[in-house]
Amino acid sequence: MNKFTNNFLSGKRLYICLFALAALFITANMIAIYNDSWLLSIASLALFLLFFSLFNLDTLLIIIMFFVPVSIELKVFFPQPPVNMNLPTEPLLFLAMCIFFVKLLVEKRFDKEVLKHPVSITIYAYLGWLLFSSIMSVDVVVSFKKLLMHTWFIVCFYFLMTQLIATDKKNITRCIIAYSLGMLITIAYTTYNHALADFSHQSSYRAMFPIFRDHTSYGAALAMLLPAVFVCMRFSRNDFNIKTLYIVLLCVLTTALILSYSRAAWLGVAIAVCVLILVKLKISFKSLSIVVAFLAIIIIPMRNEIYFALQKNETDSSLDMMEHVKSASNITTDESNVERINRWKSALRMFQAEPIFGMGLGTYTFTYAPFQVSSDLSNASTNAGNRGNAHSEYLGLLAETGFMGLVGYLAIIITTIAAAVRVFKRHTSAFARQMALFLVLSLSTYYLHGFLNNFLDMDKIASLFWGFMAVIVVLDIETKKQCANTTISQCANVKLNN
Repeated sequence: MNKFTNNFLSGKRLYICLFALAALFITANMIAIYNDSWLLSIASLALFLLFFSLFNLDTLLIIIMFFVPVSIELKVFFPQPPVNMNLPTEPLLFLAMCIFFVKLLVEKRFDKEVLKHPVSITIYAYLGWLLFSSIMSVDVVVSFKKLLMHTWFIVCFYFLMTQLIATDKKNITRCIIAYSLGMLITIAYTTYNHALADFSHQSSYRAMFPIFRDHTSYGAALAMLLPAVFVCMRFSRNDFNIKTLYIVLLCVLTTALILSYSRAAWLGVAIAVCVLILVKLKISFKSLSIVVAFLAIIIIPMRNEIYFALQKNETDSSLDMMEHVKSASNITTDESNVERINRWKSALRMFQAEPIFGMGLGTYTFTYAPFQVSSDLSNASTNAGNRGNAHSEYLGLLAETGFMGLVGYLAIIITTIAAAVRVFKRHTSAFARQMALFLVLSLSTYYLHGFLNNFLDMDKIASLFWGFMAVIVVLDIETKKQCANTTISQCANVKLNN
């Protein structure tokens, strides 16, 4: 039983809750059976979940992590629902968020180190600006729905997750494995559908539907999960069977990533591997900065020549892996790339029209049509402009929330990386250092992916994005406490045992 339960449900209140909930559960099910009503059965299940959550909110979060990769949108079952949501995760997330706020009201305390951490402060600023932008939105209802969704993602996967991890570090591995087990179900479903179509390139785009929207979000989740599972394997029990299971899991995830045909996900993993090599070679940030600056001096003056060279590339997406990778730079005939550029340019024009507040959170889909230019349109474009988002986390925020919305998001990324670097350099535990390193590599796959797509409105990506951030923050707080108990020189010169 968690601390919250001990404080909230004790003495007479515990017995009153037990009898009341038991009576309601039995009564609801009797009425449901008598009237053959599935709605009442669902209501009784909700009562059970409420009761369970009050007693063990920690386990509920791990259960949510398992269900996230297999959740399905309500509109798949009901074409025009009054409110769309992912089932069963979003009702569970809403329940967890409500319990979180009740916890704050009853206990009147929370881990102050988490609340005042730089990452948390940037999150407050980010959410604050999203709220302000939503008030000024061209469609306030749409913006506030989207804001509520972002809020429960952050509350559950970041703030609640920090408490779960701080209670027991084993919960880091438990959450990653729970998500991985759920992902295995999705991989099996996707591979089955893909196999029915003889693993054709075209079928890879929608083989995972309706669990994932398309192959890009599916690939993004796999790319984020791979480094996390790898570091769990490194620090798992020294047992042959356990190690073998981890190796099999990594092989399955890697194969699924290849079969996803998501170029952005492949590129993200490739960049993460390059960063890992640089870290292992102990190349200093100063040296890396000099190399980047040197390349910039060479490339920037040649930008026009590079653009013309890209226009000559007419390689389209293909089943052949090398051709598929090469098609990523085809900005002339590859339909996906041409439409993506159309969305980007539309987002920039929207930003120019409303640079301060943006159009409003979640409104891009409904407002980008007038900002399209005929010369930018692709075969996938519509005059109505009603097919999806900006295909960029960064440009999408710029269009919807203005300059400050993008600045807030970038601040979260920068403070998270800074925290991970502190843990990697100074924490006394090899597990903590390597976990911080590989989780920031996981996040970096999405930082890159974010240039080409935006998926933080999906529970499948948001859970990993905010959850990995929560782990890094908890480990960073530990690092600061360790450094407070030792000299600065000792803290700065922790031996990195890889």
